[in-house]
Amino acid sequence: MTAFAEVPALLIPLDSRLAEPLYRQVYRGIREAILSGRVPAGVRLPSTRRLAAELAVSRSTVLLAFDQLNAEGYTIGAVGSGSYVAHQIPDHLSRARPEARTTDSLPRTPGRVATRTTRLQGILRPTRRFYPGAFWPGVPPVDQFPLGLWSRLATRCYRDLSVSQLYHGPAAGHPPLRNAIAEYLTAARGTRCSPDQVIVLSSAQEALELACRVLLDPGDVAWLEDPSWVGVHGAMISAGASILHVPVDDDGLVVAEGIGGAPHARLAYVSPSHQFPLGVTMSLDRRLALLEWAARSGAWILEDDYDSEFRYTGRPLAALQGLDTAGCVLYIGTFNKILFPSLRIGYVVVPEGLVQDFLSVRRLGGQHASTINQAILADFISEGHYARHLRRLRTVCRERRDALLQAATEHLPDLLDIPNVETGLHAIGWLPAGMDDVLASSRAAELGVEAAALSSCYTNRCPRPGLVLGYGGLRPRDIDAGMRRLAQALRTLPTIV
Repeated sequence: MTAFAEVPALLIPLDSRLAEPLYRQVYRGIREAILSGRVPAGVRLPSTRRLAAELAVSRSTVLLAFDQLNAEGYTIGAVGSGSYVAHQIPDHLSRARPEARTTDSLPRTPGRVATRTTRLQGILRPTRRFYPGAFWPGVPPVDQFPLGLWSRLATRCYRDLSVSQLYHGPAAGHPPLRNAIAEYLTAARGTRCSPDQVIVLSSAQEALELACRVLLDPGDVAWLEDPSWVGVHGAMISAGASILHVPVDDDGLVVAEGIGGAPHARLAYVSPSHQFPLGVTMSLDRRLALLEWAARSGAWILEDDYDSEFRYTGRPLAALQGLDTAGCVLYIGTFNKILFPSLRIGYVVVPEGLVQDFLSVRRLGGQHASTINQAILADFISEGHYARHLRRLRTVCRERRDALLQAATEHLPDLLDIPNVETGLHAIGWLPAGMDDVLASSRAAELGVEAAALSSCYTNRCPRPGLVLGYGGLRPRDIDAGMRRLAQALRTLPTIV
């Protein structure tokens, strides 16, 4: 008989003070494990010698228990192979249940979850699948990733691996990667930072969670772009912040609205290079006004620069952090939206005075990004592969953006208006006035298309219905096929004028 798996251990409580013999206690413990499903059919049980050692009883005690189990049909013995749980147990045995515990019958008053948990559940949207299709946002062209090159770098890294690298790395991250990130950001994003200010994390979301834990006390006011990404909303809720939802227009966050609503806020979150989801760029006047307010009021600014590398016309704009002379901006970035999502490496650049505060809280979190993957990524960047790959991705994403615009024009000329996209991995498809974008998103999902409703990103009233359409992770033919299905969904909807 061939087993599908072997039980690694069996926890069977034994008490030598009971009148019941020990072999009966062993028998009863295994029988209950089988009937409860903890040990499924076809699984091989531990050998009698090993189980006796684990339970600190004689082997003859275990042999007696196994003989009883075999006789009653719970197990089947195979010569030279061991004992297995029987696939078919007699009906009168399969209906048996372990003896009820005394505490099972005690009345219980249901406990409650924290209020912030209920708030978090209220902002989450259902996830229908985990493999991206049309039009999942925030996914890079994973099909273009140089797997062969990465594999060679990984092989070299593992070949030269030292025992010390098998332990937890520094809380701030792998030093060569921090050096590489600092050099890249200085050259490509115009930031002003040293490697000591770079803290490597698993994602931009972890950076947001960490920043909110370090900088916010419960009840502190924080500005949040409206509309915004659900992840930062959740991070602020988890920190117990009082959130002021500040509107965004064509010039980015309306700083005057934030000052008018909460002039003494502790923190402001912005995505100035490519606002999510609207895609607008924050004007220089607004950036300077935000920095002046933060310096004057002693507030912090979280700058989320999640996909500004994907810019298709002109040079990428310098980061807000590079304009900061007061040391109030924390810069957040990620490689998960540039290389591949399962890499799980992001980072935050913090002002020098905050480094130790962040590292202290970071050590308590225990969510260190893989040290080995950090080492591979450091080589990938320092040897020039990252810059070359990014140049190629810009060309590929530009082609995919063009394919999205063409497909929308061809299949939905009267129902979907997509303005020209200059940055990022997603676009907004504006719907006719009066169309319900939540219903449109739901109908699209029924046809296998993920197109988030723009109104679901707003806390206040959404001024115009629209859909968030990601294209970075889709080949042109997949974009066209997705647009055809989206057209089929939208043409079934009424438009209320």
